[in-house]
Order: sequence, then C-alpha cells, then structure tokens
Amino acid sequence: IFMFKLTCVRFKCSLTNTILDVLHQRAGWVEVKEDGEWDFNWCDVGWLRENYDHSYMEEHVRICHFRNHYELTRKNLMVKNLKRYRKTLEREAGRLEAAKCDFFPCTFELPSEYHLFVEEFKRSPGSTWIMKPVARSQGKGIFLFRKLKDIMEWKKNGTRSEEQRDEAQVESYVAQHYIEDPYLINGRKFDLRVYVLVTSYLPLKAWLYRDGFARFSNTRFSLSSIDDQYVHLTNVAVQKTAPDYDPEKGCKWQMHKLRLYLTAKHGSETVEALFKDIDNIFIRSLQSVQKVIINDKHCFELYGFDILLDQDLKPWLIEVNASPSLTASSQEDYELKCRLLEDTLHVVDMEGRLTGREKRVGGYDLMWNEGPVYREDVSLETLGSTYQIPNTHLGCVNDRKKQLRQLLRPFPGPKRA
Repeated sequence: IFMFKLTCVRFKCSLTNTILDVLHQRAGWVEVKEDGEWDFNWCDVGWLRENYDHSYMEEHVRICHFRNHYELTRKNLMVKNLKRYRKTLEREAGRLEAAKCDFFPCTFELPSEYHLFVEEFKRSPGSTWIMKPVARSQGKGIFLFRKLKDIMEWKKNGTRSEEQRDEAQVESYVAQHYIEDPYLINGRKFDLRVYVLVTSYLPLKAWLYRDGFARFSNTRFSLSSIDDQYVHLTNVAVQKTAPDYDPEKGCKWQMHKLRLYLTAKHGSETVEALFKDIDNIFIRSLQSVQKVIINDKHCFELYGFDILLDQDLKPWLIEVNASPSLTASSQEDYELKCRLLEDTLHVVDMEGRLTGREKRVGGYDLMWNEGPVYREDVSLETLGSTYQIPNTHLGCVNDRKKQLRQLLRPFPGPKRA
C-alpha cells in the first residue's frame, strides 16, 4: 500500500454555529467549498440522506452521523427498539436484568397503536398524557391532554409535518404517560442534556462528556395548567419566547452545579447511585440499537440525551437527539459547546495523535469498550470483595486542558492510506 500523509485536514460543514468556529480555529484544518474533496464532514442529516448511499469514502474519511441514526433518535423507533431489547433481555437473562430497561415512560405510537393506547388510557383515568410528533424537535407540535376527546380532535385533523408534505402519510406521534411528579428546584421543572459520543457500534465504543447542563422552565410547575408550554417544556427554543425570559440569566445550570446542589441536599451516596442509573440509560439505549445500526468505520455520532428526574430521583429517558443544538444561548453555553466540540475532534483523531488505548481524552471519559470500562486508579474493598468503579465522571471537574497537554503529541499530519 502506498502510504502518505496529508499536510492538512480538509473539512466541510453544513452548520454556521459553534462547530464552524471550532473547525476554523483548529490548527492544520482547512474548509473546502461546495464540490471540493474533503476528509471530514460535519453534515446535517439531510445531506446524509441524499449523499451517503452513493459516496465513495477513502479509509481516513469521517462523517458525523451513522447512516440510520434515526433508529435511536426518532421517538417512535427509540421506544420500539428499547421494548424489543427489554423482551430479549427477559428471555435470555431473566426479569431482573430486563427491569434495568424500565427507564422510559409507557409509550404508544399513533395512529398505528391507537387501540392499545385507548386500552391503557382507560386503565388509568385522570392521568396526564403528552403527545409528541416523532420527527420534530425544539418542542414543536407537543401538547398535554387528559381526555380522549382531545385526541379525537387531533386524529380528525391528522396533519402532516412540513417534511412529510410530499409523502402521502399522516404524521406519526407518540402518546406517552406524562411524568406528573418531576423533581423540582425552586418550584421549577428541568431536564438534563448529556452528551455521549459513539465512535463505533461493532464493537460498541462510547464516550461520556463530563460537562452538560440542566434546562429549566421559566414558570413554576403546576398540573393545573396543562396548556402552558412554559411550565411543562424545558426546550430553550420554547423558553426563550416567554415574556419574562432573560437571555443573560438564561435557564440553564451547568451539570457541575447541579451535581453539587443534589449532593448537598441528598448526600454523595444517593447522588452516586443516581448518576450510575443515568449511565445505565446510556449503555442500554445504545445496546438496544447496536444490532440495527449500520456500523461504518467512517461514521461517528455525538448524541444529546435528554433525561428527566422524578421526585424519587429516578432518571427517565425522554429522547435522544442526533443533532443536539450547537447554537449557544449565552457566553457560558458557547464556551461549553466549544470545549465539547474540540474534544469530540480530539477523540475522532483525524490527526492520528492517539494510541487508541486512551480511557480519557479532554472532557471525555471512555464509558464502554465492548464492555464496561473501569477507573484504573480506584477500587473499593468491602467485606473482602473488590469493587471496580466505572470510568464515568458526569458533572465532575473537567480539568481538560491539563489532561490534553499531557496526552496530545504535536500534529504530525493525518494518516491516509
């Protein structure tokens, strides 16, 4: 094989926010326009749909989505895959193991599972449900309901989303038990946005980012106003339209701050157990699609997981995003997203500076590598048994600059065969 090294990494980027800034600032990386040849493409899912199947990619080339990422990131398919995975676990490993997948609310796809949904609805009269279009984001099309007649209206009007206007099909929704007892801080509901980077599905290799944030609603929580989006939806796209929204204050807490708050209130043991349960959600979700995702060595994916805590500190998976927002809502948010994206590029390693054996790269910790990854420096001894501690540090100190200085050798130029 004729081996040579590129003198730079040629990149394409279809977004104009933080990621473009990060790519422009990266030493040895050059943007190519339109039809120019590229080595790295931060594409949107639309580009992927149109181009992936008839693109030839050389060995070293990387793109930021797996071909059928939607198996995890469309709300209906995520639930379908999790239900199937749970059934498989129950059959192969027993009910206790399957119970480790009980982290998503009772969910039905409409209109296809309408009759099953009605049966369940009648079993729990008076409870609140939430309707979400399966393929939209930023809180669009979501509403809460308690009466079947509210669904009748929706069913009758069976509207199509803009993306589906050219298709002869009614837009699919999921109907989901609404979590009526969320954990509140200052009377407000919040959810967590956590970043998980997958660099391979076969074998499964997943990294967890230390930083993330809690997104708060701007209005005090109450079940007496189920039509008020500002109470029930924590999406920044929704909250920033509230009349009393303050862009400087925003509605986010850094994950580090949330972890400190919870530890002060509930103690470190309880919070360790909570974060371990959250880790379980990431791993089980990825395992549920491991066999259906088309694995391709050219692909990686940065997922945005949305997690909600209830008042018993049980974490619930709300959804997984294939294109988590990279637009910053404040200076602090911009800095977090720059760190996240710089470290994502470090892990993807176009420059060929890593050995492939690293357990930590900047703010990323290797969480799964064909099996659980444990910390090398810590193990606990209890009653004569040694317990290994998982290599995850969500909401812990992110001293990434110091770690990167030790880790990264000077840029020798990307490997290309």
